[in-house]
Amino acid sequence: MNFNIYLDDETGLQLNKVAKKVGESRNALVRQAVAEWLKRQGKSQWSADLLAFNGMPDLPEFEASRDRLQPPAEDPLHEPRKSS
Repeated sequence: MNFNIYLDDETGLQLNKVAKKVGESRNALVRQAVAEWLKRQGKSQWSADLLAFNGMPDLPEFEASRDRLQPPAEDPLHEPRKSS
């Protein structure tokens, strides 16, 4: 199947540079990148062990102590919006 893609100039230049460096065509690199991305999309980002985890029976549930949590601190990197 053939179709066109459009890249910004910087991405196109980087692709050209890498293609030349590794001795592949730009099309081959794009095909590889798309194939890898599609393969990752079909897989869970979480391991099977983590997905099967049902907690630890001898520990209290997190929600049981929610009322003792401190409110979130002010974010030092967030600048308040200036009113106009």
